[in-house]
Amino acid sequence: MSMITNTLGRYFAGRFVVSALGVFASIFMLLVLVDYIEMVRKTSGLVEASAITVAETSLFRVPQLLEKMMPFCILIGAMTCYLALSRRLELVVARAAGVSAWQFIAPALASAIVLGIMATTAYNPMSANLRELSKRMEAELFGSTPGGGVQDASGFWINQVNSDGQAIINAARSEQQGVRLTGLTVFRFDNDYQFKERIEAQAATLEEGRWLFKTVRRYTLDGPPVDQDSFALNTSLTPAQVRNSFSTPETVSFWQLPGYIRSSENSGFATAGYRLQYHKLLAQPFLLAAMVMLAAAVSLRFFRFGGVQKMVLSGVGAGFLLYVLSKVTEDLSKAELMHPIASAWLPVCVGGLTGFLALLYQEDG
Repeated sequence: MSMITNTLGRYFAGRFVVSALGVFASIFMLLVLVDYIEMVRKTSGLVEASAITVAETSLFRVPQLLEKMMPFCILIGAMTCYLALSRRLELVVARAAGVSAWQFIAPALASAIVLGIMATTAYNPMSANLRELSKRMEAELFGSTPGGGVQDASGFWINQVNSDGQAIINAARSEQQGVRLTGLTVFRFDNDYQFKERIEAQAATLEEGRWLFKTVRRYTLDGPPVDQDSFALNTSLTPAQVRNSFSTPETVSFWQLPGYIRSSENSGFATAGYRLQYHKLLAQPFLLAAMVMLAAAVSLRFFRFGGVQKMVLSGVGAGFLLYVLSKVTEDLSKAELMHPIASAWLPVCVGGLTGFLALLYQEDG
C-alpha cells in the first residue's frame, strides 16, 4: 500500500502542477495580449516607439499583475485537475484501492505549499525587478520631450521647503522608488510664497542634497523660456525618505521589505502597508494550500451523481468571496483598523477551514 500511495501521490502531484502551471501560462498570455494592445494604443503617436520595445514593456509589466491572481490560478488548476481525474474514473480506482480522499489531496497540498514558497522567495523579487525595468522603458518611450510627453492625470507630487523657498514637484512616473523621476513640472516660490518660476524637465535624479534635472526648460514671469541641459535644485530630502514616500508595498521585493519597515519606523512614516505586504507574502504558501482545499471540496463529486456544474460554480463563488474578504481586511489594515498579521492570515484561515469542513462532511460525515 505504501508503494501504491507513493506512486499515486507523485502522479496526482504531477497532474496538479501541470494543471496549475497551464492555467498560469494561459492567464499570462491573455494579460500580455491585453496589455500589449493597450500599450500600442498609448504609443500610436510616438514615431520612435518600436513594436519590440512596446512588447517588452508589456511583458515586464504583467508578472506583477499575475502575482495577484496566483491564488485563483491554483484554485482553477486544482479544480481542473480533480474534475479530469473524476471524469476518467481515476479517483474511483484510487478509492477502490483503499486510498482515501485525504491521501490523494495531500500531494496537491504539498505541491501548493512548495509553489507558494517559490512564489514568495523567487517570483516576487523577479516581478518587482521587472516592474522597475518596465517603468524605465516607459520613461524612455514617453519621456523624450521636456514635460514627459504623455503624462498621467495626477502622477507623483513632492512639496519641499528649504532656505531657497518652496518647490512643488510633479512627476508623471517614478523609478527606483522615487529616486529617479521623469516627466517633471516644478513650481518654485520664494520665502514670501510669491511665484518665482516654472520648470519642466525630462528627468530628475536625487543626489546628495539636491535634485539634478536633465533637459530643462525654465519659465519666468519677466522673460522668455530658457532651455538648459541640466539644473540643480537644493533639497533636504534623503533617498530613504523619498523611497518611503514613493514606493508602494507591491513594488518592494520580499527580501527588501524588512529593511523598508525598519527605515519607515526610523523616519516616522506609516508602516502598515509594508507590514501587511510582508505578512501576505509569508502567508501565501498556506493561502495556495487553502485554495486546493476549496477546489477539492467542490471537485471530488462523481460525475454519475450529477450536479457537477453547481459544485464548480460554488467553488468559483467561494474563491470570489475569499478575494472580497482579503480586500476588505487589506483596506482595514491600511487604515490601521486591523493588525497586519490578522489581515494577512484571516483569509487563509477562513478558506482553509471552509474547505476542510466541507471535505470532512463529504468524506467522513
